[in-house]
Amino acid sequence: MKLRPLSDRVVLKSLEAEETTASGFILTGNAKEKPQMAEVIAVGPGGVVDGKEITMTVKVGDKVFYSKYAGTEIKLDGEEYTIVRQNDILAVAE
Repeated sequence: MKLRPLSDRVVLKSLEAEETTASGFILTGNAKEKPQMAEVIAVGPGGVVDGKEITMTVKVGDKVFYSKYAGTEIKLDGEEYTIVRQNDILAVAE
């Protein structure tokens, strides 16, 4: 199944969390923080949202940083995704 976001929404797939600390300790699954970096999987068309014209500035394949508590997490075909509004994306990694 394929996801097609509506309006100013973006579908993200989280990148793997760090498994070791800077000092070399290996983290267990529960000790890892939820990553805030993700890959853009799909982008909505933009348009008029809440009376404002929204132009989408991210594209599929971009690596982005997003707000820690942003979006809605979903599971589809065994994969986990997060759907956020474009304004919840803080930066694009280049």
